[in-house]
Amino acid sequence: MKPIRIGTRDSQLALWQAETVQYQLELLGYPTEIVGIKSEGDLELTTPLYEMGVTGIFTKALDIALLKGEIDIAVHSMKDVPTLLPDGIAVGAVLERGNPHDILVYKGDVSDLDSRVATIATSSLRRKAQWLHRYPHHTIENLRGNVNTRLQKLADNPWDGAIFAAAGLERIDKLPEDYLVLDWMLPAPAQGAIMVLAHEDNVDLQGILLKIHDGKTYIETQVERAFLRALEGGCTAPIGAYAEFDGEQVHFKGGLWSEDGKQEALVNETFDHIDEFTGEWLASKVRDNY
Repeated sequence: MKPIRIGTRDSQLALWQAETVQYQLELLGYPTEIVGIKSEGDLELTTPLYEMGVTGIFTKALDIALLKGEIDIAVHSMKDVPTLLPDGIAVGAVLERGNPHDILVYKGDVSDLDSRVATIATSSLRRKAQWLHRYPHHTIENLRGNVNTRLQKLADNPWDGAIFAAAGLERIDKLPEDYLVLDWMLPAPAQGAIMVLAHEDNVDLQGILLKIHDGKTYIETQVERAFLRALEGGCTAPIGAYAEFDGEQVHFKGGLWSEDGKQEALVNETFDHIDEFTGEWLASKVRDNY
């Protein structure tokens, strides 16, 4: 049996995700090998993501390798994957979701953020907009790079803190002692989930990937991504969404912000049946309040 070639970015976090897929497949008896590929987002680290004007900046190189047959599957942080997949590529599996929340990694005392001036670092327009909505007197600094690079930049600069996805720090055992869970901040759609993509014609491989697929996470992330798609936003837009499926109902929260954080529109709905949900309907409720 030929090994399944697993394409991934070569950052520590991306490799952790690929190795997680590798472990689950090999546990089922399928041989694998990991193929590292550089993405445009890894090579250009100075411009803020929201100024680069590109969707799929972390996925495009893997998409090309998949379509060329250089790899068999591509493993991504699901929040980085555009809602519209390239022709010829299909979802093979969505793994059980990790921690969906954002956290603030801080230095010094952050007990008085409401009353004092502070500088917070992030390259995410979604995080920036929500932070400025809550703390309009703060300053936001751009912070690019992989998790380790961003943690080092935080240590090297006179910033008060930086915002990270909790799952990323947890997965590579980099969660520091000084952090706050930002449970008031809506995450990126599908944050904390891992997506595996395959060529749509490879039916046998898709059957294998279904064995590591998590249906609950798939439902939740599909709802979030449908909301994102209906608002015509990419992963860099100031849009947040979070859905929870309890086996019977879907509980959904979504939000849209202006870039400066001054405007906010939220939606909070519960669906008794998944077929009652449409991203466009929820998006229209947000637009009406924006």
